[in-house]
Amino acid sequence: MSDAVVRKERADQLVQAAESLFAAGVMSHSGHANLSARLDGERLLLTPGFVRGLRPEQLATVGFDGQVLEGRLQSVSAEIIAMHSAVYEARPHVGAVIHTHSPSATAFAVAHRPLPCRTEPMLRFGQAEEVPVVPWGPRGSDVSVRGIVDVLERRPTTAAVLLANHGLLVFGPDAAATAHLVVAIEESAEAEIAAAAIGGAVDFPPGAREAVRAAIARVAS
Repeated sequence: MSDAVVRKERADQLVQAAESLFAAGVMSHSGHANLSARLDGERLLLTPGFVRGLRPEQLATVGFDGQVLEGRLQSVSAEIIAMHSAVYEARPHVGAVIHTHSPSATAFAVAHRPLPCRTEPMLRFGQAEEVPVVPWGPRGSDVSVRGIVDVLERRPTTAAVLLANHGLLVFGPDAAATAHLVVAIEESAEAEIAAAAIGGAVDFPPGAREAVRAAIARVAS
């Protein structure tokens, strides 16, 4: 597959993922987010600084080293290249990264509280454990990026992290799967907050993860 074909495919996928996040109602009032997709071992596609009304041709091609190779980025997106690159370098299987300020998930980030996995969608869409919190650092700074990398090293199976006092960072095999997990995490955070008013959320029974995996395997076979 040619480079141009890969780029178009990934760009279309990012646009569709952004549209799905707005349609699901998981975005903040500002609609702030940044989405990226891996092109190869050295480059990624990145949203230019906005995602509402995004078009494929507006995405920029960026090197993991931070150099903009094609297209243009607003300064707000240029600041976070290292955050996305760090995930791709730490997790070779990751094909897409999405950062949002989804309100309920961000509430956990502001509270510095990990988000437990207590809803079946989180299990099914790839986060069968709590979402850990990365200590605060200035947006896009070395401190922030080092914090993300440290958590990814200590939690090798997590597919998401909460950025303290900031928001949510989710990563997966492709843009669609990653967007599905963003929605599942935001819905789970909403449920946790709502459950607190009626006595608090309750953990899954023992063996729940294995049961869900078995059910998925039966349907897939």
